[in-house]
Amino acid sequence: MAALLLFHSLQRAVIELHSVLNTTEFEFLEDKRLKAAVHFTVGRLCQKVAEEHHRGFSRQVIAALTETTFRQCDIFAKDLEAFARHAKRSTVTAEDVKLVARRSTALFIYIQNKCDELNQEQNDSKKKSTGKRKSRDTEEESRE
Repeated sequence: MAALLLFHSLQRAVIELHSVLNTTEFEFLEDKRLKAAVHFTVGRLCQKVAEEHHRGFSRQVIAALTETTFRQCDIFAKDLEAFARHAKRSTVTAEDVKLVARRSTALFIYIQNKCDELNQEQNDSKKKSTGKRKSRDTEEESRE
């Protein structure tokens, strides 16, 4: 009986370990795919800059830029999560993004302008939908 319990416990442990390994493998592959996408994008951007300025970028430079970009994105993601958690929220907001960008004046201004544009678009669409609703209400009242 004890041997059977031990066997079942070991079997569960092996299944859990296998599950963890599969998750780790999946995360590793996902990380690798993401890094490949960043590398591709950095390569394209370097290619555009090289064409504009009649310069070239070595593979080592592109790889270094890719690694730096990837690490910086990881830092940004962790900071965004921390800011949201600190505010006792489970969702990252535009204010969290502004906090991440606060050390780079140019980036902060760009993000601030984009936020203002989005807010303006949302306000405009709300006004349009409210205007439509009011005109429908007026039509219904005139029918009665």
